[in-house]
Amino acid sequence: MNLIDQLGRIWDQILGFLSLLVIPDWGSLVGLLPILLVIGVLGPLFSLIALIWVIYMVRKPRARLKILEGSYPALLDALGQPVYPTGQPYCARDGLIYPSRSTVCDVCRDELVVTCPKCTIGRQARIRTCANCGLVLQIDERAVQRAVVPVGPPPGGAAAA
Repeated sequence: MNLIDQLGRIWDQILGFLSLLVIPDWGSLVGLLPILLVIGVLGPLFSLIALIWVIYMVRKPRARLKILEGSYPALLDALGQPVYPTGQPYCARDGLIYPSRSTVCDVCRDELVVTCPKCTIGRQARIRTCANCGLVLQIDERAVQRAVVPVGPPPGGAAAA
């Protein structure tokens, strides 16, 4: 074996390897088409859907609510009478609305009253079950949120008509 035979064998091996790359086995490539379809078409489609979902979750509109702690005065109707929300304890003497699970007024020390949201019958706030309809009223303190109602026109301009 001389050097020219060795170089000939190396050259044949290089050509054999390149023939696998240049002239592929078409039968096995056709068998890979479903995998290439999933990777090439459905993969980017699912990635695009996931990207759109993430962008929406980051930029979606959120309500601007301020959680009010403690008591606050009840809103007044056209006749100047306080309007009490159903399901929240209130003191009729002072016109104050308290957070859920409050039972005694901070100002006059009277027991608070709750109006049942189902049958609109008033009862003491320490009683959790309505005697009329049987509704059990237990509201998480953080679940009750009230939007801040601005007083007067918006800043920087006149009120909307």
